[in-house]
Amino acid sequence: MTISTDASPGPAASAARSRTPGSAAGSDYARLSRRIAEAGLFERRPGYYTARLGTVIALLAAGWAAFLALGDRWWQLTVAAFLALVFGQVALAAHDLAHRQVFRRRRPSETWGRLFANLGIGMSYGWWMNKHTRHHAHPNHEELDPDVAPDILVWSTGQARSSRGVARLIGGHQALLFFPLLTLEGLNLHVASVRALRSPAMKNRLLEGTLLLLHIAGYLTALFLVLSPGKAVAFLAVHQALFGVYLGCTFAPNHKGMPTFTGDEQPDFLRRQVLTSRNVRGGRLTDVLLGGLNHQIEHHLFPSMPTPHLRRARVLVRAYCAEAGVPYHETGLIRSYREALTHLHRVGEPIRRRRRAS
Repeated sequence: MTISTDASPGPAASAARSRTPGSAAGSDYARLSRRIAEAGLFERRPGYYTARLGTVIALLAAGWAAFLALGDRWWQLTVAAFLALVFGQVALAAHDLAHRQVFRRRRPSETWGRLFANLGIGMSYGWWMNKHTRHHAHPNHEELDPDVAPDILVWSTGQARSSRGVARLIGGHQALLFFPLLTLEGLNLHVASVRALRSPAMKNRLLEGTLLLLHIAGYLTALFLVLSPGKAVAFLAVHQALFGVYLGCTFAPNHKGMPTFTGDEQPDFLRRQVLTSRNVRGGRLTDVLLGGLNHQIEHHLFPSMPTPHLRRARVLVRAYCAEAGVPYHETGLIRSYREALTHLHRVGEPIRRRRRAS
């Protein structure tokens, strides 16, 4: 097991090494789980999710109703901004559905997940589910977590030294380019979703593809029927760019700049999830805007826990980590972005050094 020192403080490294995966396997996590269960935090919240999903559907309908009512006017760009926020909320709702926070059973979770993701915002539920499951199993593992693959950005100095292609081209200045690149994330989600349909590993490809096609066809038809070509392109650009930035901003604070792992061995489940995750402090508005992902440590420890319980679980988890000597990292929202960007700049140093030497 190798723990990257690019972002990992000394206590985190020692905590990871304090228990090997095979020693008292799961005992720390099991004790914490019992405390969480005794507090009733695994209980379903049907009333909360009925209200939340209903609100998201109503906001989505209101956005498109406003789009139709405004007609061919430049004020449509405000609707584009509003729908970018709503699309982000739809994505966060699909995330909760995928984790079975809403329904206990797989079938309704998948049905509603595909309606929200594929049909609602044009993102493949199956593709995202496969990718996200691997991320949860091995967060911040450079060989196993697809979210830290060095495709465009590099997440450690080791990746920077061996970088090729786009990652090598922009890696030296990736901190400055991070937020501009997020404007392309919405488009990237659509493209990756369509490309995933070619994979034999994708389940229900016909259903996934049909729902994606319905979304894309309906979206583009509405834009170019209601708006002039110039306004339609402007609407699409603003909407997709802001959607990408919003969605990226909900995920960027969670793991970026936290310790990464390489190799076959890893810490036990509790330490693997806590050491690689960062919580973001804030009130109820922060919970709404980030979809509860600001309680990232608790979410990674208990992925199926309903979002409204995460805030209460945080108190128990933080206290338990203090007892067990496991570093628990929590910061404000702005500070979380600063930490992530500082990390991106620091790990890009080998690329900058290579350019200075050439």
